Amino acid sequence: MLPTVSKGRGTSAVRPAPGFSQYLRRIVKWQQMDIEYTFWQMLHLCTSPKVVYQHTKYHKQTKNQWARDDPAFAVIFCLFLMVATSAYCAAYGVTWVHSVFTVISVVVFHFLLAGTILATCCWFLTNTYMREETPSSHAVEQRVEWLYAFDVHCNSFFPAFVLLYVIQYFVSPLLVAHGFFPMLVSNLLFMVAISYYHYLNFLGYDVLPFLDKTTFFLYPIGLWLQPHEVYAEPVLGLTTEHLRAAKDDQPTNQQRLRGCCEVPRYTAVTGEREREGE
Repeated sequence: MLPTVSKGRGTSAVRPAPGFSQYLRRIVKWQQMDIEYTFWQMLHLCTSPKVVYQHTKYHKQTKNQWARDDPAFAVIFCLFLMVATSAYCAAYGVTWVHSVFTVISVVVFHFLLAGTILATCCWFLTNTYMREETPSSHAVEQRVEWLYAFDVHCNSFFPAFVLLYVIQYFVSPLLVAHGFFPMLVSNLLFMVAISYYHYLNFLGYDVLPFLDKTTFFLYPIGLWLQPHEVYAEPVLGLTTEHLRAAKDDQPTNQQRLRGCCEVPRYTAVTGEREREGE
């Protein structure tokens, strides 16, 4: 049974923040972006994320909005994704046409489109089911801004990007090998990245004082921590299997030479193929 909608909170009361158009206009204005503060946030999201959301409270007090008014984080994040994806394409011998398509699909579909869908779902869920009742009719009603929901997704996705795009790239020679240990390391990388994503998602909404039962965002971690063989291999090892397949599809020069020069030999009496060493 679905939870009931709080009184006085119809769907008409849930709408994006009015500063979204201004946010989009500032994307092309590098002079107005705080690059240094963006790198500070990226560093602390991987080390001490609570400090980042403590600064979110200060931003609310000074700017009267929870969401960032600076698109520098999203812009720099997209550049990082383009560089990391290009490195994968160069390392595994992908053609330049396929490389361009891969970079565009990662930035547009994996990050922007998927982030928009996830942010919209969390924005609707928090505004519809998780807001606390206002103590009196004279109190100012607060809502989760859609742009803030997208900021939370970007913050949560950045440590996962470091694990699955950067660290995995440098350990990929180990992960593409066959065996239990490469599979274990690959599964641990994905499990830590996805669990940390949901944990940062929880921190992003838990900092809002008008939301209740934000521990709901921690529940997916329990699903990933279940040692179940059904999803451990096909889901967590998906990227590693793709890298291993890309490696296996490229035969070495010695294999090519052996394939070209090998001539089957047959005995004159039985017609059976001779085995080497006989």
